[in-house]
Amino acid sequence: MICMSLVKNLALASRIPLHIKKTQIKELMSMYEALIITPVKDSLNTTIETIQSIHQSEGKFLYCIYNDFSTQETTLKLQQIQLQHNFELINLAAITDTPSPNYRLVLLMAQKKALELNIPLIIVESDVEVKATTFRELIRRSKELDKCGMVAAITINREGEINFPYLNFKSSKTDIIKTKHSLSFCCTLLTTELLTRYNFKTLSTEKHWYDVSISRKSVQLGLNNYLLTSVGVLHKPHSSRPWKQLKYNNPIKYYFQKLIKRLDRI
Repeated sequence: MICMSLVKNLALASRIPLHIKKTQIKELMSMYEALIITPVKDSLNTTIETIQSIHQSEGKFLYCIYNDFSTQETTLKLQQIQLQHNFELINLAAITDTPSPNYRLVLLMAQKKALELNIPLIIVESDVEVKATTFRELIRRSKELDKCGMVAAITINREGEINFPYLNFKSSKTDIIKTKHSLSFCCTLLTTELLTRYNFKTLSTEKHWYDVSISRKSVQLGLNNYLLTSVGVLHKPHSSRPWKQLKYNNPIKYYFQKLIKRLDRI
């Protein structure tokens, strides 16, 4: 995996003649196959596992981590390993005063960057581990499948069994499922076609998560969403949001958090 700092490259381009600048930007555009992002809010151990798996991926990608007001410990660790694992670290605390979660802001920034480079956007959550060929498969399928807006890798546990959030596809016998169900952002590619046609500035500021909204909009735009059951990624559900485990062991407290405190708005 190759990842260079887009900011530094564009800064360099701003100090050279226009005709050379255009050439350099064109070279940057052809350098990467996709923009990969991981929003991070602590959960340091699973985040590092995610980063390591992405670093071992086949292909040339620009990888950005959006640090959404993590603790000082997490932030410091990310700073320490960013060169070793070739990712660009964006600390949202330097950009906004809005408390976490800032998923809308992350999506806006990622969309802008992907469109500037004319490459698809791949979102990988911080409780997911990808395989070496995961991104290559997502990119290949996104180009082959009819009118593709989104394509996702199915989530599995350590035993290789389909797990949350795709349990409703457990009995499927096909490798590729065209679906109108929402695709999770566990490990999902958004095509340049979708990024071009759907301005994320229109995403509601009242929500926290946007996989449902973007999945629905993709279909409304006449695009198709696909789930690849033959491409699995390890998912450790809710590791990045431990309070959601309350849904299973203390549902009353969970729904108090969700309904009264208005957490986890989708």
